[in-house]
Order: sequence, then structure tokens, then C-alpha cells
Amino acid sequence: MMRFAIATDNGYVSQHFGRTPTYLFVDVEEGKVLNKQLMDNPGAINHAPGQLPKFVKDNNANWVIAGGMGPMAVQLFEKSGVSVVIGIQGSTDEVIQKILDGTLHGAQSLCEHAKMTASEHEKYHGNIHN
Repeated sequence: MMRFAIATDNGYVSQHFGRTPTYLFVDVEEGKVLNKQLMDNPGAINHAPGQLPKFVKDNNANWVIAGGMGPMAVQLFEKSGVSVVIGIQGSTDEVIQKILDGTLHGAQSLCEHAKMTASEHEKYHGNIHN
């Protein structure tokens, strides 16, 4: 079984994994959805580096899917054993169907500040969250 955590905002993939209000956890096995669970993002207002990778990993997800995230977050997810797919747009239903079809492909991050270095990205988030 694979478990996907989709950064979700009102039924659509969120542009930024950290500020998304919710995560949709989807369990998939043998091309079928076994379970879906919508959970509040514990770091939606003020997330700290490492908080969301821990949240996703603690909820047993193997993958995180979002429109975008910065390079430091990608590294933290991968270090925790969670694979990252970014550059995703559309409804969560469309994304789930692509997962089932094996046609979900990542692209360039949609996060408006993802091209910053890790330290610039951290400073940016420090500024917008304080």
C-alpha cells in the first residue's frame, strides 16, 4: 500500500505545501483507493522547518504532493523518507485519478519563491509568518 499526502485547499491542490489549510491523505493499493482522510495542517499559520515533513511521515505517507515548495522543504521531506512531487495543479480528484493511472508527473515548483536559496526561502517565510 502507498499513502499520499496531498496539500489541499478547498478540493484543489494547494500552490504551497506549508500554507495549505489541509492535507488529504489517500491510501492506494493495486490501483484502487482504499481510504481518504482530510486532516488540518498543523503548520498552516506558522510552520517551522521540519514540522510538516514530520507530520506527513507520522501519518505514514510515502509521498507528498503540492503545487510548490522550497528546496529546503524538499530536502527535509526526502531526508525523512517521503518522496516529493511538486508542480501539480487541479482538483484532488484529478490528481488521485492520475495516481491510479500512473500518469502523475511533477513539474517546476509553483511556489512563487521556490527559486530562492534555502536561506533566502527561510528568511522569506520568517518575514511572512511573523
